[in-house]
Amino acid sequence: MDIEQLTQTIGEIEAGVAAALSDAADVDACRRLETGFLGKDGTLGSLIARIREYPSQQRGEVGKLINAAKGRVKAAIAGRQAELEKIRDAAESASATDFDPTLPGACEPMGSVHPVTAVQWEVERIFERLGFSVECGPEMETEHYNFEALNVPASHPARDMQDTFWLTNGMLLRTQTSPVQIRAMEKFGAPLRVIVPGRCFRYETLDASHENTFHQVEGLMVDRDISIPNLVAMAKTLLGEVMHREVKLRIRPGFFPFVEPGIEIDMNCQICDGAGCATCKKSGWIEVLPCGMVHPKVLIAGGIDPDEYTGFAFGLGLTRLAMMKYGIRDIRVLNAGDLRPLVATRRFGQPLIASYR
Repeated sequence: MDIEQLTQTIGEIEAGVAAALSDAADVDACRRLETGFLGKDGTLGSLIARIREYPSQQRGEVGKLINAAKGRVKAAIAGRQAELEKIRDAAESASATDFDPTLPGACEPMGSVHPVTAVQWEVERIFERLGFSVECGPEMETEHYNFEALNVPASHPARDMQDTFWLTNGMLLRTQTSPVQIRAMEKFGAPLRVIVPGRCFRYETLDASHENTFHQVEGLMVDRDISIPNLVAMAKTLLGEVMHREVKLRIRPGFFPFVEPGIEIDMNCQICDGAGCATCKKSGWIEVLPCGMVHPKVLIAGGIDPDEYTGFAFGLGLTRLAMMKYGIRDIRVLNAGDLRPLVATRRFGQPLIASYR
């Protein structure tokens, strides 16, 4: 190329340098540009190697043109690099002033959530997405709320089905979370969607699937035109969400004084996959959700007109559901003081505290 073409090429190179520097975001980018334009194999660097191709009388002029361009490019890169260094130093200085060495360090949570608590929180989130509110009630109950308002008067034979812990003050340890049905209806009226997780107590003989202290989630939905299909659809959705897979359900008639009709919903035993084991008493099924349509007398006790509203109620066994979800064969493990089998449930997907609330 002649000197005129060389001058034009150098101008194009310098324009490219200016554009590249405007896009440079940090000091390292400037250093890469310097290598790319001024290095031995760079754009200007390669022109220096070609000086010997020119006639001897032109080499001095060509060298001056290239060296002058090289100086301008080097100065432009250095100037942009100085700007970026100033910006970086200002940011680091601001960050340093924001640091307070007197603040406590980050505290990482330790341990894991109890299986029953993990299932309870999961059930609460599922029902909140379905429009239910979460309520609570006292564990020490009156006879009115635990029995009479639930259509279980003193002479009712159903009282014998629930061996009760009676207290010396005339009250009792609640045998179910159902008393909060009445409290919720009194408090909110209808329509109503509410669940009540909590601990219950019964004077039971302990075995692999029975404990004297267990956890339930009471559920109540009261509105116009509520029916059994609504109840079954809710149960199928809930159990599938908790187990993270479709589960087999068995529906059979059941008697509970506070619902009419009453049904019992069983799920196939997740320990043996329905083949039969000690946990499911060789039946292949585990009762998890006794339920039914709310008895008109219960609606009246809660201050709701049974001619205008219907509803369903259920008592989901959280303890048994935790056994099924985490592969725990014996319910007594969940209330024991030995933490080793509870820690072992992590292999079934037990989440750490950090992944919750």
